[in-house]
Amino acid sequence: QVQLVQSGGGLVQAGASLRLSCAASGRTFSSCAMGWFRQVPGKEREFVASISRGGASTDYADSVKGRFTISRDNAKNTVYLQMNSLKPEDTAVYYCAANTISYKSRSWDYWGQGTQVTVSS
Repeated sequence: QVQLVQSGGGLVQAGASLRLSCAASGRTFSSCAMGWFRQVPGKEREFVASISRGGASTDYADSVKGRFTISRDNAKNTVYLQMNSLKPEDTAVYYCAANTISYKSRSWDYWGQGTQVTVSS
C-alpha cells in the first residue's frame, strides 16, 4: 500500500507559477513510478506528467510540455510538479498517483486526495 498526501495549489493569475507536492508513505517510494493527473468537472481525468522510479525518465502531456516539470526526491519520499506560465485552461483538480509498473503505464494504483488549482485570466 502507498499513501499519498498532496499539498500546494491555490488561486493564481495567468502567467504565474505554482508547485505541487505529493508525499508518499507505506511502500518504498523508490519502487514506485509517480505521476500527476488533472480533472475538470464533467470531463475525464487526464494525464499531465510522470516520472520513473529513479527520476531519470519523464513524460509529459503535449499541453504542458515546456511549462511543467515533474521531479522527485527519493530521500524525502516526495514528488513535485512545478507549473510555470500557467493558463486559465490549466484550472483543474490535480492528483498525484503511483504505480509499481512503469512511468509509461496506463494503470495507476494509488491516488492522492486531489488539490485545486485555479488560474484566473
